[in-house]
Amino acid sequence: MKIEKIYLDYIKRCYSASHMFIDEKLYVFLASEDPESVCYSYTGEDFNERETVWDDRGGCMSIIPFENRKGEFLAVNEFYLKVTPSLSKIVWGKKTEDGWEIKDLFSLPYLHRFDIYSVDEVDYIICATIARNKQHKEDWSEPGQIYVGVLDKDLSKPVELKQIVDGCFRNHGYYRSYHNGSICGYFTSDQGIIRVTPPKTENEDWKIEKILDGEIGEIAVIDLDNDGNDELITIEPFHGNSIKIYKLKDGKYECDFVYENEIDFAHTLIARNVCGIPSFIAGIRRVDAELIIIQYIDGEYVVTTVDKGFGPANVDLVNLKDYDLLISANHTGNEAAVYKITSEE
Repeated sequence: MKIEKIYLDYIKRCYSASHMFIDEKLYVFLASEDPESVCYSYTGEDFNERETVWDDRGGCMSIIPFENRKGEFLAVNEFYLKVTPSLSKIVWGKKTEDGWEIKDLFSLPYLHRFDIYSVDEVDYIICATIARNKQHKEDWSEPGQIYVGVLDKDLSKPVELKQIVDGCFRNHGYYRSYHNGSICGYFTSDQGIIRVTPPKTENEDWKIEKILDGEIGEIAVIDLDNDGNDELITIEPFHGNSIKIYKLKDGKYECDFVYENEIDFAHTLIARNVCGIPSFIAGIRRVDAELIIIQYIDGEYVVTTVDKGFGPANVDLVNLKDYDLLISANHTGNEAAVYKITSEE
């Protein structure tokens, strides 16, 4: 594959990478985890049209667009492991003629990951806290939880959250996927991997399934080898030094691949088609601080290094007509960047 890097900006402790389409126009988002810091949107040819989404806040863990609300998204702001009591909250954003409008929706201490599931015209929000409470950054004595709620069409109305999972220490990893045709979320912690599936109707219970034991920091899911079963890629343990791929064998997931490079502080995983091939994408923040793509080609795992030395905290990928766009919050390098990826064929 052919890879072209486009440097976008200096963003200190760049952390969040996301995108949305508005009237078929792509907007790329990159934001910082630092307090009182910036989030930019980029669009246009070579992404040279930049707008400030906000510049007075930080702790942005993720930005999630609505499926059914044009130009609108939710985001986590003010998540800081070093700050007690926690300031974590969900904010609402919308593209307007004058730029980006931002409003606070609700607070949830130590809210780290969240998503929006649209099922049967209902928008559910699912929220994962990394811990219930912390006395300092390295205090992991209290577990995290998973909460769910329904978002009203009028977002000014309060969101009622219900706890559905407890006891997840270092409740850090999350990945959205599909299982048996239904949207679902995979969550990881020191207690392993669980899969959470929303109800098909609003009055039913959420489904919670244990997938794998172990201290798991991150996860992504895709059918890498086209055998009809999803493979799992993990970072182990929390902010860990190991990247593994698990394959379903006789009804159980067994480790089938381990990334051999020395790594430290592996942090992000996603799964997408890259140049039409099912792929895992991983970002590592220390040692070589690499960004890699893992594919399964002709019966072997093939690793392609996209970049080194910049240490992605989070990545996103968009399949476009002429190329795939890999969006990278290069935390170690304090930069916002995108990579245009095309097949060499």
